[in-house]
Amino acid sequence: MKPFIGVTCSMEADRSYYMTKNDNIKAIVRAGGIPVILPYVSKEIDIVQIAKQIDGLYATGGYDIDPTLFGEEPHRKLGTIIPERDHFEIELTKNILSMDKPILGVCRGSQILNLAAGGDMYQDIYAQKNDELLQHTQNSPRDHGSHFVQVFKNSLLYRLTNKEEIKVNSFHHQANRLVSKEFQISGIANDGVIEAIESKNHTFVLGVQWHPESMTDEVSINIYKHFIAACNRQ
Repeated sequence: MKPFIGVTCSMEADRSYYMTKNDNIKAIVRAGGIPVILPYVSKEIDIVQIAKQIDGLYATGGYDIDPTLFGEEPHRKLGTIIPERDHFEIELTKNILSMDKPILGVCRGSQILNLAAGGDMYQDIYAQKNDELLQHTQNSPRDHGSHFVQVFKNSLLYRLTNKEEIKVNSFHHQANRLVSKEFQISGIANDGVIEAIESKNHTFVLGVQWHPESMTDEVSINIYKHFIAACNRQ
């Protein structure tokens, strides 16, 4: 049987509807999973039930994250936040981690993963990181790899890609900063921005800062293929 993959989704600030890019759905289906889009629930008992029912969690991209969740006031460059999404995803991620079920987080999803485990993040890399940065919000088609990521050899990401350097797309202004002690950095951009994190202790927990769902290269396909394979073993 195909595994059921919980897919997080976004909504507009007026809370009128849920939404996710079709690329997210297609990536899960192509890799052999059944995507289940998850609405926000607030009761702990409901979040636990969702965590028990799904075989893996796919935490997608979207709007910014409430900085008060990691002890900061909002920076002037902070964008739209949806508090209900932040609460739901962090609590769900904590439950999935406690059950050692597979997690794949992309862009915002990578940051949610890190926050759920006790890390923190930049609200805006251009204002808060004192380096000459690459263009991390590319002005090119979504499926185009716009910059390189160095992959650390002793990592899950390296085992999935078998490459020390990969080319990725990029659509973000936030990024992980202090990585949870439960995780390790497995990929970094040439300007020092953290591009991939993964758990030291779980079977398959990976967060990437780019959007592999919108790419069809071998690296992107392998990330989803191995994620779904890990979910199949639940």
